[in-house]
Amino acid sequence: MDVKTDVLIIGSGIAALQAARILAEHFQVQIVTKSSITMSSSYRAQGGIAAVTSQEDHPTFHIADTLTAGEYHHERMNVEVLIEDGTKIIRDFLKEGFPVDRQADGAPALGLEGAHSYRRILHAGGDRTGQIMINYLLNQLPPTININCFETAFELLLNTTGECVGVLTKGMNRTKCYLAHHVILASGGAGALYTCTSNYETNTGDGIALAYRAGAAISDMEFMQFHPSLLWSNGEAKGLVSEAVRGAGGIFVDAQRQPIMKGLHAHLDLAPRHITAFALFNKRAAGQETFIDISNIEHFEAKFPAIAQLCHDNQIDIQNGLIPVVPGSHFLMGGVIADNMGRTTISNLYAIGEVACTGVHGANRLASNSLLEGITFGQRMAQFIIKAGCKQNNFSIDVKHHRQPSPLLFTKDQLRQTMMHTLGIVRNPVNMEQFIQQLPSLNTLLQVDLGGLNQQELELYMMHIVATLMVHAAITRTETRGAHIRSDQPQNRTKWANRWIIFQQGQMKVRNSLYEYHQARGNAQAIF
Repeated sequence: MDVKTDVLIIGSGIAALQAARILAEHFQVQIVTKSSITMSSSYRAQGGIAAVTSQEDHPTFHIADTLTAGEYHHERMNVEVLIEDGTKIIRDFLKEGFPVDRQADGAPALGLEGAHSYRRILHAGGDRTGQIMINYLLNQLPPTININCFETAFELLLNTTGECVGVLTKGMNRTKCYLAHHVILASGGAGALYTCTSNYETNTGDGIALAYRAGAAISDMEFMQFHPSLLWSNGEAKGLVSEAVRGAGGIFVDAQRQPIMKGLHAHLDLAPRHITAFALFNKRAAGQETFIDISNIEHFEAKFPAIAQLCHDNQIDIQNGLIPVVPGSHFLMGGVIADNMGRTTISNLYAIGEVACTGVHGANRLASNSLLEGITFGQRMAQFIIKAGCKQNNFSIDVKHHRQPSPLLFTKDQLRQTMMHTLGIVRNPVNMEQFIQQLPSLNTLLQVDLGGLNQQELELYMMHIVATLMVHAAITRTETRGAHIRSDQPQNRTKWANRWIIFQQGQMKVRNSLYEYHQARGNAQAIF
C-alpha cells in the first residue's frame, strides 16, 4: 500500500508535533509512530522547559550553563541558536497562553535544577509539563494531518540520486510504503536499551538505526546520560523522580539520612547529572540504599502530583519523607548528525529532537534543555521546509538487494542486561571488548533483508545496530568526559577535547568537528 504526501514525520514527541503544527498550514503531513501518539519521552517529561524569562537572567548565562554541564563538547553556534531562538519561541508560547504554573502575582513560577545558575525552569501542572505541552500541541493540529499509530518504520527509501523520498513501515503484519518530498526523523532516543531507564520500552533508537542503514552520519553515541533519581521499588526502576524535587529542597541521602553529595561538589544535590548519578552509583555499588529526602518540601503532593501518584502506585509511603531512587539511562546526547535546520547528511532527510545530534548537549545535557530543543529545532526546521517547498520529482527508488537472513541476536532482555553491565555509568575496556565480540558486525547487520521480519524482530534488530554503534564509540573514546565515564581513564584527556566519533557507511572517523565543512581529513577505520 502506497501513501503519498508532502511531508512525512516519524515520531510523535514534542519536536514532531511542533514541526507538524507549523508545516500543516502549508503542506499535507503524515505522522507515523510505533506506538500511541502520547507514548513518548516528551509526554513523560516532569521537570519543565529551561528558558530565560526573568529580568535577572540572560541568554548568555543559559549558554554558559549549557556549555559547563556538557563539558564544552559542543557546536557553540548551535548552542547559541538553541538558547537565543528558544528564548523567543518560549516567550511567544507564553503570550499565546500556554498554561505554565504561576505565582500569586501572575509571574511564571520558575524552578531551579542541576547546573543552572538561575531559576529559569518553566513548568505546568506541577510535574506534568510534558503531558500538558503535548496535549497543547495536539489540540493545535488541524484535522488534515493523518496520524498513523502502531507502525514501525524499518527502511528509509532513497531515490536514484541518493535523496530520501520515503520509508517502509510495518504494522499488524502489513507493510506500507510512504513517499514524501521531505522525511523527518523525530523518533526519540535509546534509553530502553538498558534495564534501568526512565524511558518507555519503545525508545529503542529506531531512528538512529534507520538513518545509519540508509547511509547517514551518526555521532556522540558514547554519551548516554544517566539520571540520578529513578524511583526504585521491588527491584525495578518504576519511573522518574524529577530533578525539580531537588530544586525544591530535596536532598540525596543514605538509609541513615546522611547527605550523599556533601563534599563532592559545590552545587551539592544540584550538581550536573553525571556527578550526582556517579555518586549514587558508588553508594549502591558499596551495598548502600539511596533516597531523596523530601521532608523539607512543604505540600509535596500539591507541587508534584505525578510523582506522588507514582509513589502511591508502587506502595512507597512518602509520609516518612524518603523516596528510594537509583540512577538509570535517561537521554542520549548522540544520534543522527543534523544542522540547526534539521538537515542530515542525506538530502531531504531531517532529524530533530533526541534522535538528532546537533552538538547542543555536549557530553552531558543540561537539565530541561530537551523540551526546549524539540520546540526550537522543530520550528526552525519547519520554517526551512516551508521556504524550500515541495520540489521533488524523482520518486524512482534505488532498490537495495539485502539478501542475508538475520544473524543470531541477543534476546531483548539479554541485550538490555548486557548494556547495563557494559555501557552503564562506568565502563571498562575489557567488558566492552567482550561485548563487541559477542555482537554481530555492523557490516553483517547492514546486509540483512528486513522484509520478512515482524515488528518485534525489527525492533530487536534496530536495537543491535544502536548498541553496536554505542560500544564502538565508547571503547574508542579513551577518557572520561561528561556522561562518559571510563574506569581505566578517569580524567579528561587533552587529545580528546573537541573530537567527534563519526559513523557512516561502514566506517568510523574521529574528527575535530561535528560537520565536514572546513574539516581536515580525520582518522578513519573500517568497522566490520
